[in-house]
This record gives sequence, C-alpha cells and structure tokens, in this order.
Amino acid sequence: QLQLVESGGGLVQPGGSLRLSCAAPGFTLDNYAIGWFRAAPGKRREGVLCISSGGDITNYTDSVKGRFSISRDSAKNTVYLQMNSLKPEDTGAYYCAADPVRCYSTFSGMDYWGKGTLVTVSS
Repeated sequence: QLQLVESGGGLVQPGGSLRLSCAAPGFTLDNYAIGWFRAAPGKRREGVLCISSGGDITNYTDSVKGRFSISRDSAKNTVYLQMNSLKPEDTGAYYCAADPVRCYSTFSGMDYWGKGTLVTVSS
C-alpha cells in the first residue's frame, strides 16, 4: 500500500518561504500523478497544484499563481511544493495525494493520501 509522507511545514512570517516535501518510501513516485491540496481552518480542502507522471503541471488555485510551484526530484523520489511570498491566508494543513492515472482537482479523486503537514503564516 502506497503511503505518502509530507514534511516541511511550520511557522513562517508573511512574505517568507517554505518548501514542503512528499515522499513514499518503497514506491516510485515518478509513476504517479502527485497533487498538493490544502485545507484552511474552517474551509473545504482545495487543490493547489498537481504534476502528472509525464511532468504536466495543473494549477487549481488562482491565489497561488506566481508564488507556489511543484516539482519532482526523481533521484530523491520526492515531490516538492515550493511556497514563496506566503500570506496569512495560505495557513492550513497541506496534503499530498497520488494517483496512478492522472491529476484530479478533488482530494477524493486521488487514490492515495498523506496525513498532512501544517503551515502557519503569521507575524
């Protein structure tokens, strides 16, 4: 069973940066579409960015355009979410999810999910 593990969350000041990592020990993430999703306090979980197994990137949230990026490091078997110019409204739990076929805009569309990592943007 594919198990995803997120890391890299924490407390950061507005305008700062964080890089989240998504790993899956024992599985090759290159074979999966990997998506990042987030859930702000009191809000529904939303898709942020997704990268297909072929490297195509889909952005699901206009508010992160130009600030967030997604990438793979095949050698490290890790997918990253680079978050720059963070804002308080980016606060929330961030989850990575995997699917063997394609990216989905909804968390439930993906086949495998991590437990999340918390990002707090506050001064």
